Amino acid sequence: MTTLARRTVSRRQRPLWMLTPGGVLLLVVIVLPLAVALLVSTLELNQYTLRQWTDAPNVGLDNYVKAWQETALPHAIWVTIGYSVIVTVAAVPLGLAAALATQQRFAGRALVRSVFLVPYVLPAFVVATVWRTILQVDGPANRLLGEQYLWLNGPRSYWALVLVQLWTSWPLLYLLALSGLQGVPDDVHEAAALDGAGWWSKLRHIILPHLRGALGLGMIIEFLHTLNSFTLPYVLFGIPAPHDVEVLPVLTYVESFQNFKFGLSAAMAVLSLVLVAIPLSVYLRAVRLNRNED
Repeated sequence: MTTLARRTVSRRQRPLWMLTPGGVLLLVVIVLPLAVALLVSTLELNQYTLRQWTDAPNVGLDNYVKAWQETALPHAIWVTIGYSVIVTVAAVPLGLAAALATQQRFAGRALVRSVFLVPYVLPAFVVATVWRTILQVDGPANRLLGEQYLWLNGPRSYWALVLVQLWTSWPLLYLLALSGLQGVPDDVHEAAALDGAGWWSKLRHIILPHLRGALGLGMIIEFLHTLNSFTLPYVLFGIPAPHDVEVLPVLTYVESFQNFKFGLSAAMAVLSLVLVAIPLSVYLRAVRLNRNED
């Protein structure tokens, strides 16, 4: 092989070598833990077999069957998906309204934008602790309403979870909508004004089409974030959680670190991954279709 041919091959291989660190990181952070989780989900792994977990009995898919039939997994999936959908849908108009309200320049706009981001930047532990205090029987919420509602137990606990999760999540949609609004050309606004377009027509035919990608991405991220939220419900309601707010991440934690059924909890974690993969695949397919149309 000539020197010129060797240099050509080396240049062609150079991009592959540059991808090596990312490939190694992907293998260590994602592939290996996923493989271990799949392996553990097929083992009868508990406090008795944990010390020599590689020799634990292999039970195949029994852990998945037990998780579905002998635990509160179906109820937890229903609760988790239900409140995730409610939070995601409710966050869209809140984030969009806040973005539209702070798009134009006015005195104190920077301060208002900063205040809007406070719920998003606060740690989930802090948010849950503050709201747990607010929603106590003798807390500020009941004093304001003049009633003695049980917000942290019983049927109202579900809506308390929705409220707190929505309060901490909507700024993400606000950020994405605000960034999308910056991408609307000024001449489009001017053309709409010259045509006499009203506020609703401008929002429907100009702003929302431009924000479709940003809001779609925000809804997927919001849904996945809420679906996997553990710290907030764990701190807000404690363990054991009320039946109405027994979400999937908390149930998985209880089965693993309180009941010490590690194989069973690994099966639940794999099922959680399947739930996450469904909306993600839908979004990726939608993005691919949009590119093909363009």
